[in-house]
Amino acid sequence: MVRRFLEYSLRYRRPIKAVWLEDGKLLSGTLTVTALGEDAFSFTSARRKAPREMPVTAVLSASYARGDDGDTLKNTLRMKEKKDG
Repeated sequence: MVRRFLEYSLRYRRPIKAVWLEDGKLLSGTLTVTALGEDAFSFTSARRKAPREMPVTAVLSASYARGDDGDTLKNTLRMKEKKDG
């Protein structure tokens, strides 16, 4: 299920809320996925705009970010409007 949220964030360029384990610490935050590989993904966070990388297995849970209902039709239309500009 976590991978589906990572794919959602990458495909629609939308932030997601995630909980992950880093250096033995439980962390949470809002992430926007910029690249997704087989074992790891790149992302930017709301706090730190510099791109970072994390193993997919480090993410314990993921969900839609605050204010996002996950309506992919709205996201598709929003992206199309941006592109047509």
